Amino acid sequence: MDSDAHALLHGPLFSRRTPLDRDNAASRISAYIYGNVLVLAALVPILTGPKYVGIAIVLGTALSTFVAHAFAEAVGHTVRQGTPLTRAEKIAELRNSVPILSSAVLPSVILGIGWLGWLEPRTAQLLAEVAVLLRIGGIVFVIGRLNGERPGRTSLVSAIALTAVAATVVLVKVILTH
Repeated sequence: MDSDAHALLHGPLFSRRTPLDRDNAASRISAYIYGNVLVLAALVPILTGPKYVGIAIVLGTALSTFVAHAFAEAVGHTVRQGTPLTRAEKIAELRNSVPILSSAVLPSVILGIGWLGWLEPRTAQLLAEVAVLLRIGGIVFVIGRLNGERPGRTSLVSAIALTAVAATVVLVKVILTH
């Protein structure tokens, strides 16, 4: 593995010493929100039962969105740069799409708890939906930190507004597609 690919694979994702540049941070935040919105849109119409809680739908949504997002970003990058992507750039696009995969982890764990019978399946689904909404709103605090801002009332209002917008997007998607 060349040193650029090694640095991309093992660099800032796992290190707090080297902050992400704004472009990579913006790309990851975009992927994070996109993944969470689509996972939430997959969760909302699921009809749960004692043996079915929809984990496969959530994981499938995250995985297919990850692949589609990485592909689309790579094509967009190629258009912006006017040249084919290097191996290191392809790895960077994959890394910047990883937040989409992370969007399925917490809801899947919560749904798994429902599948095990530790929670009622419908309760697990509602908790998973709330968890995703909190993840979406919480990104406001990450963005503020990247901008060197301290959290305050404005951050909280922005988080609530972002959550409301995301819920509206999900509602429109569910209404139009189900």
